[in-house]
Amino acid sequence: MEVRAVLKHTRAAPQKARLVGNLIRGKNVNDALNILTFTRKRVSKKIQALLKSAIANAEENHKVLDVDDLYVKNIQVDKGVVWRRQMARARGTATAIKKRTSHITIILDEK
Repeated sequence: MEVRAVLKHTRAAPQKARLVGNLIRGKNVNDALNILTFTRKRVSKKIQALLKSAIANAEENHKVLDVDDLYVKNIQVDKGVVWRRQMARARGTATAIKKRTSHITIILDEK
């Protein structure tokens, strides 16, 4: 039985979020939480909260008997909208700054 949790418009670049997502793909839920706890990336806190939300969804909505049997079947990090800002430069010109966002989806399943 698959359980999903989605986090949209996260202020993290997709390329950096995929690095953290690849660490926990295929891992047991408890192992994934431990990995995210000790990963020194800012986006790991957001992915950890999303993983806890997926576990809560499994317990509450799908009545999973044992949470220890859950594993991360898939984690998908997609590109979100790009916020465009400008920074003042010399001689009255401006440089574009792109603040990237991402959509993160976690799918859990029972072994």
